[in-house]
Amino acid sequence: MTDRYDRIPEIALEWHRDGRGAVLATVVETWGSAPRRIGSQLVISGKGEMEGSVSGGCVEGAVVTEALEALEQGSQRLLEYGVSDGDAFAVGLACGGTIRVLVEPVGAVLPEAMLANLVTARAARQAVAYVVDLESGARHLSKADHPERFRMDRSGFEEEGRVFVAIHNPPLRMIVVGAVHIAQALVPMARITGYDPVIVDPRDAFGSQARFPGETILNDWPDDAIATLGLDARTALVLLTHDPKLDDPAIEAALASDVFYIGALGSKRTHAARVARLESKGIAADRIARIHGPVGLDIGAAGPAEIALSILAECTQVLRKG
Repeated sequence: MTDRYDRIPEIALEWHRDGRGAVLATVVETWGSAPRRIGSQLVISGKGEMEGSVSGGCVEGAVVTEALEALEQGSQRLLEYGVSDGDAFAVGLACGGTIRVLVEPVGAVLPEAMLANLVTARAARQAVAYVVDLESGARHLSKADHPERFRMDRSGFEEEGRVFVAIHNPPLRMIVVGAVHIAQALVPMARITGYDPVIVDPRDAFGSQARFPGETILNDWPDDAIATLGLDARTALVLLTHDPKLDDPAIEAALASDVFYIGALGSKRTHAARVARLESKGIAADRIARIHGPVGLDIGAAGPAEIALSILAECTQVLRKG
């Protein structure tokens, strides 16, 4: 399920193309206890409609006023909001933080074609950075630069505060093979932490809406499901069946891809047997070493919920620390 906050560039393009006008407001810098992270966005139409957030409601009204003026003048603006005695509850941040917000009218400042290319890349699950030089006004998209920012999902300033880099990573996705008890705990945890989970299990009795209400379930063999879903660097694959017929084809597909995490349930003995099977198929040792088995951080987990917690913790560790 996609949050409206995640579709701000798409909404901006829609509003611009249907003649309503659109202005993108982006948090480019924060100090203190700012309510929204750097890169958070708000889009404002020429009619004053808005979607998204730059402060959780504290300064949105003031940003809308500035955005409408910027749209009329066709110029960018760099705004700053914080706490002061006079405006803490008017157009300030009552939480005590300070933010800077870049305001860009679509068309006049942010070219429509560039925004369209950004939206296209996002739809194709391609990581892309939107880079703007605040002094010269130059803007471009980059897919090759800023590898550390992509890995950490971290937008921010470079070149002594002159160049802002906005990271647009594809949504995180977790493919869970095996609709078992651990999956029932893992899937909601994963969703809370920002993953879009998909459950794969050819056994209808396991992979059912009764057991996973509202979730995406594919009752296919894992290799077929993975061929349908595709694998990329923003995908984690978690295998929970213990059954080589189900796990091994999915693992082999994952090892041939650039998924950031592969975790397989089972004891050390089970994993050793898994490694031996993969080696017998000629898969190189360095590729097999990408598998986290037994799955999860060693936190002494007992029971499905704690095992799920250990899996999600290990996913986070690999994603953020490599």
